[in-house]
Amino acid sequence: MTHPISIAPLVTFRILFGALMCFGALRFMWNGWIEKLYIEPKFFFKFYGFEWVKALDTTGMYLIYILIAASAFCISIGLFYRIAIVLFFIAFTYVELIDATNYLNHYYLVCLLAFLLIFLPANRAFSFDVWRNRSIEVVKVPAWMIYILMAQLTIVYTCAGIAKLNADWLFHAMPLRAWLLEHTDLPILGYFFQFKETAYLFSWGGAFYDLTIAYFLMYHRTRPFAYILVIIFHLLTYLLFNIGLFPLIMIFSTLIFFPAAFHQKFLSFIGYKVKESKTFDYQNSIKNIVYPLVAIYLIIQIFLPFRHVLYPSHVLWSEEGYRFAWRVMLVEKHGFVTFYVYDPATHKKTEIINGRYLTLFQEKQMSIQPDFILQFAHFLEEKYQSLYDIKNPVVTVDSYVALNGRTSQRFIKPDVDLTKIEDSLLPKDWIEEMK
Repeated sequence: MTHPISIAPLVTFRILFGALMCFGALRFMWNGWIEKLYIEPKFFFKFYGFEWVKALDTTGMYLIYILIAASAFCISIGLFYRIAIVLFFIAFTYVELIDATNYLNHYYLVCLLAFLLIFLPANRAFSFDVWRNRSIEVVKVPAWMIYILMAQLTIVYTCAGIAKLNADWLFHAMPLRAWLLEHTDLPILGYFFQFKETAYLFSWGGAFYDLTIAYFLMYHRTRPFAYILVIIFHLLTYLLFNIGLFPLIMIFSTLIFFPAAFHQKFLSFIGYKVKESKTFDYQNSIKNIVYPLVAIYLIIQIFLPFRHVLYPSHVLWSEEGYRFAWRVMLVEKHGFVTFYVYDPATHKKTEIINGRYLTLFQEKQMSIQPDFILQFAHFLEEKYQSLYDIKNPVVTVDSYVALNGRTSQRFIKPDVDLTKIEDSLLPKDWIEEMK
């Protein structure tokens, strides 16, 4: 872990990561998603513990995304790198915390990779920072600085593969079986999507891919073929599913598994030259802090995806322990939810039109995720207290959810007053059991 190796893989990672994040931020603004996701909604759903995070106005949100794009560009070229990566991490994490309905696994991965890059000297070679100050240039870094990025990607793939080892995915080919039928109009491939055997092939192949790909990338004899498979796999997912930049993130990031000679040759096309050997290293006093922190970080990343075992419910149904666990493409969920506000003083009961307060996307996400249902119930409680002076309103819900082709069934217990429940990390006993 402390053996000095070439910094070239870290330089490649920095350049590609920064360039892709800059492109992503510009794409986000160009498509008008700032207005759609942060300005149009009247109410925002929050991650547990981050209820205090608030959205800015239109100008503020555009400035945040300009900051993300600019800092990502500086990361890529290695200009004021340390400031740029910290600003990028804070700004990107902030926008992801504004509304939990926008959660995607690859956004979470970007936050983690940016966090790791804060502590890695990715600007110490082939950067504008080196051009400004030659004394900081190094050729080698301790091996753990490369390995920790490899470890993070390995955890992502492996946990995604383990999550696919369930009956829905393996024995019913769900939800792929339903999704592939939506693409039968594609040239050539579309013809095969009508057969259930194709869905089973994709399901089992996807599980095998996730479980093994990182390890094939580690081994020099299988690495070239494994990377070709990475490209094919992620381009296919990009073609079939609307998952944004995730395929490109994985295609670029997995280059970190290639040896230094590959990266040196790759970078040589844009002017990189290997110079006299000089190794970066932390001072001994800092080492004593860094290595335990690296170990703690990896332990958290390994065990966090398996916290669902602490809950008695089915993780795909209740989604307790679902997020931040690399459960990629496992769920096809449809929900229908109706809220009722009851006034104990007048005995009047009002049915809520969710669309008055939520966008269509928010309403869809809320209807299938119990913590969002609870948050919206408390929002209605406050709304009816302030607008109609109803003291102690009772908020109940009539909700049904269909999971991975199953028949729709009741989701939340209808006789529970949700205003009396506070969200927590404890099991949610107000969720109906999946049949």
